[in-house]
Amino acid sequence: MTANELRSKYLEFFKSKGHAIIPSASLIPENDPTVLFTTAGMHPLVPYLMGEKHPAGTRLCDAQKCIRTSDIDEVGDATHHTFFEMLGNWSLGDYFKKEAIEWSWEFLTSDQWLGLDKNKIAVSVFAGDNDAPFDEEAFNIWKNLGVPEARIAKLPKKNNWWGPAGETGPCGPDTEMFYWVGSKKAPASFNDDNDLWVEIWNDVFMQYNKNADGKYEKSVQQNVDTGMGLERVLAVINGLDDNYRAELFLPIIEKIEELSGKKYDESTDVRRAMRIMADHIKAATFILGDEKALTPSNVGAGYVLRRIVRRAVRYGKQLGINEVFTFKIAEEIIKIYQGTYAELKKNKEFIVNQLVKEEEKFKKTLEDGLKEVEKIFEISRTLSSVVKKYIDGKILFNLFQTYGIPLEVSLEELEGRSIRLNHSLGLDKKMLTEEFEEELKKHQELSRTASAGMFKGGLADASEATVKYHTAAHLMLAALRQVLGGGITQKGSNITAERLRFDFSFDRKMTPDEIAWVEKIVNEKIAEDLPVVCEELSLEDAKAKGAMGVFESKYGERVKVYTINPSTGSGSVFSREICGGPHVERTGALGKFKIVKEESSSAGVRRIKAILE
Repeated sequence: MTANELRSKYLEFFKSKGHAIIPSASLIPENDPTVLFTTAGMHPLVPYLMGEKHPAGTRLCDAQKCIRTSDIDEVGDATHHTFFEMLGNWSLGDYFKKEAIEWSWEFLTSDQWLGLDKNKIAVSVFAGDNDAPFDEEAFNIWKNLGVPEARIAKLPKKNNWWGPAGETGPCGPDTEMFYWVGSKKAPASFNDDNDLWVEIWNDVFMQYNKNADGKYEKSVQQNVDTGMGLERVLAVINGLDDNYRAELFLPIIEKIEELSGKKYDESTDVRRAMRIMADHIKAATFILGDEKALTPSNVGAGYVLRRIVRRAVRYGKQLGINEVFTFKIAEEIIKIYQGTYAELKKNKEFIVNQLVKEEEKFKKTLEDGLKEVEKIFEISRTLSSVVKKYIDGKILFNLFQTYGIPLEVSLEELEGRSIRLNHSLGLDKKMLTEEFEEELKKHQELSRTASAGMFKGGLADASEATVKYHTAAHLMLAALRQVLGGGITQKGSNITAERLRFDFSFDRKMTPDEIAWVEKIVNEKIAEDLPVVCEELSLEDAKAKGAMGVFESKYGERVKVYTINPSTGSGSVFSREICGGPHVERTGALGKFKIVKEESSSAGVRRIKAILE
């Protein structure tokens, strides 16, 4: 089965169960300060999981592009990836455990769909603890479907519980599905420590809400959130125990073989290096290909992009590739995906240019940086017999700040030297990472979340203050169009309860007069206390009404349109935007709007930071 066939079958199956197919959202989330990237299919659906009405209904499914770096150290094995596609289906307060589990089983095992061997499937359910009971309902559903009890593992929270992302919020037990990929007959019982049992699907049941007292209460709206990793399932269906041998990676691996003159299977080290290169350059290609035009930097998501490109370059160097090469691999990746994700072909020139620029920049500094790593290693080796510790996070931060060497590259280089010379430096990666993060904080270059790469998903803040800032963003965009021209488009935003950060297309610095003019317009509309009206329309009708959208590819057939009129009954419109919401009911609730900073975000993109007083 091909990747396209798998995607199509999944969406077709859930469409037959009454689900609306929605398109993949951007890899860079809108208005969610808890994450740098979309790490799961649920991120774009946060408002609807929290009770907002989705214009497509209560049953949804999609194939979502995801970037996840929480387990980046695992990349290099047969199944882990930084970029992956998540096939997902959701119930927003509609069906629950019985339907979700039975449909999962049907899709996996029915000859009409995937036709997997039932005797090679095992599952796990939540075992229960002091916070919530054993998920007996899920256990019995699996049992009634014919799964032997020995293959239904009862596991604790760390294995079978989702959320909350923060201290409080929606959460609940999940049930996970595993497939046996070993050459021998599957064992009668399931052991989740055995790597030959590969997790392929996860059904999350958001039935609880953790409150401020740490108690788990039943949620008002009980949701189902499922995720199936396309790359893993594709390998399983085709009888492969290595995702990198399947069609979404094989042409990339072959290109790396051609560039390096080495073979994938010639050694464990070569295989690991090629997997990391293929994975990281694919992730970078998708991030650069996103419509939000993110570029490598030392801050936030841009730093993650820089890290993965430079890590790929380093492994390419280890394989003997001395030419600039990342763009050549990116071209192979674009060929694979251009029929599914048109933005890659559309933004090919930008992708290639940014990769070449970043690789050349890194190569110039890497040589000097690695000389410093060698010095650090030698000093530490000399002193280790008399001093407990020489290497600390500050030293590694200085390598990053001076030479642009990411933390994990420094750690890997030091560890590699230790192994080759059989001399342990006693590197405590966790402690060094924490110290490195502290240095980043001091220099105000990067948040702890970004530096650690632990970008765990979470429900965005839906507080009253955040909702106000969301509406203020609409007013500001309309004002920017009045002052700077109608061609201004939103390129991204990040909204918290304390401030608004907003990126927009513009090729020069705004003048003080222009900034003051935008502020004046927004505050006038706030003073007028205008109504904010929400309509649900087809995408075609929304466009016909002149509604503006940020990234049209993310919209389904029906959308929410928020309109702000200059005055009640007026025929003219101040702002009309396609948006998921939520918003205040009237602009008068916002307070005083003030722009505190206007700066460059990237080429052709400006950034405004604003507050409500």
